Amino acid sequence: MADQSHSHAPSQGVQTTGHVWDGDLQEYNNPLPLWWTWAFYGTIVFALVYWVFYPSWPVGQGFFSGISKVTFINAQGEEESWHWNTRAKLLSEMQAAADLQKPFYDRIAATPYEAIIHDPELTSFVVSAGKVLFADNCAACHQAGGQGKIGFYPNLTDDDWLYGGTFAAINETLTKGRRGYMPPFGEALPAADIDALAHYVLSLSGHAVDADKAARGNRLFHSHQAACYYCHGDDAKGRQDMGAPNLTDQVWLWADVPGARDDAARINAVRQVIIRGLDRGVMPAWEGRLSPEQIKLLTVYVHQLGGGQ
Repeated sequence: MADQSHSHAPSQGVQTTGHVWDGDLQEYNNPLPLWWTWAFYGTIVFALVYWVFYPSWPVGQGFFSGISKVTFINAQGEEESWHWNTRAKLLSEMQAAADLQKPFYDRIAATPYEAIIHDPELTSFVVSAGKVLFADNCAACHQAGGQGKIGFYPNLTDDDWLYGGTFAAINETLTKGRRGYMPPFGEALPAADIDALAHYVLSLSGHAVDADKAARGNRLFHSHQAACYYCHGDDAKGRQDMGAPNLTDQVWLWADVPGARDDAARINAVRQVIIRGLDRGVMPAWEGRLSPEQIKLLTVYVHQLGGGQ
């Protein structure tokens, strides 16, 4: 039986626990390295200090909030201090970032649009800050790159602008918002007329259609019965004052013509828009949500995305 008393290994003079296996296999009782011991004590001291400075132990119905404070400017422009937490830290960091960006926003506010796009420093700021603003406020609808989604939100990277692509028009769109609308014709027109209109609309952009139906659709388009020309214009090139799209180009927002598998599917895509109409073209107003300087910066950013007018 192994001797359970503490002993020293005769060959090395090292203290053992007294446990021996197979006659000569012993368990040494070496002390921990000094650096490890002090590191362990250090973690205890660190924990005690952390518990004092930062939120830690539950106390009654709440918790010990710690003595560390975070100071930031609240939405009312007043200085406010909170015990340390991630929300207060975020607000403080956002305030610090805003302070760093303020000189650039002041320059943006005081500089005409045409001068901004010819100023390398301001253009660089527009690209960097505009990308963040766009991601936070616009990308949910228009996608991260501004390419939009057919049937839902316009593509901002092309040169087709529903309400105009000038700086003034884009700024007005961002500030006041937009609400596009097209009445449903499903109950106002017979199916044959709707089919004829679909053929005519597709013919405007060079797609293969039934010539007779397209000719009939042309007459309906310019008649008081359908009155499509009132919004889309006599030449079907749209009216920016109403947000009515140009029907003569290859740009499609509401009818997924590019994604249709054949001519029949393209006709049906346009037909469905005519039947159901549109009440989805709503963009919220950003006035009051973003500052005038942020809206102006976004105006330049969006203008540059699609080579604005």
